[in-house]
Amino acid sequence: MPLKAVCVLKGAGDTSGTVFFEQDNDSSPVKLTGEIKGLTPGEHGFHVHAYGDNTNGCVSAGPHFNPHDKTHAGPKDTVRHVGDLGNVTAGPDNVAKINIADNVISLAGQYSIIGRTMVIHEKADDLGKGGNEESLKTGNAGSRLACGVIGITQ
Repeated sequence: MPLKAVCVLKGAGDTSGTVFFEQDNDSSPVKLTGEIKGLTPGEHGFHVHAYGDNTNGCVSAGPHFNPHDKTHAGPKDTVRHVGDLGNVTAGPDNVAKINIADNVISLAGQYSIIGRTMVIHEKADDLGKGGNEESLKTGNAGSRLACGVIGITQ
C-alpha cells in the first residue's frame, strides 16, 4: 500500500500552494506533485527543512533537513542534504507546477520527511555551485516565501 503525505504551503504574501507526496514502498522514489501560486516567474529553491515548527513563520523550520551532515547540492548529486530538492520553475502565470521524483527523501523510516517543513524560496537555488560558504549551506536561495508542515494523508 503506497505511503501518502500532503503539505499546504502558506506565506506572508500571496504565495501559497499544495504539494502531494506518494511513495510505493520504503525503498522506492517519492513522487511530488502539485502547484505553488504567487511566485515571480523563474526558478525558486525548494527544500525540506529540519523542523515541523512554523511558530515563528518559516524561520522556525530551521536549516535544510541534513541528517548525514553533508554539504548542500542539487537533487541529482550524490553528496547532498536529504532535503535538497533543487528548484521549481514558475511560468508567466506566476504558478510553478510540481512533478518531481526523488530517491533520497522518504515517507518512512528513520529519515522520514513526515512532520518536517517544506519551504519555497525567493530565489533560484545555485545547487551548491555558487563558490561561497552560503552556497554549500543554502544554495543562496534567499528568503523563505512560504512553508508548511508535511503530514500524513489517505
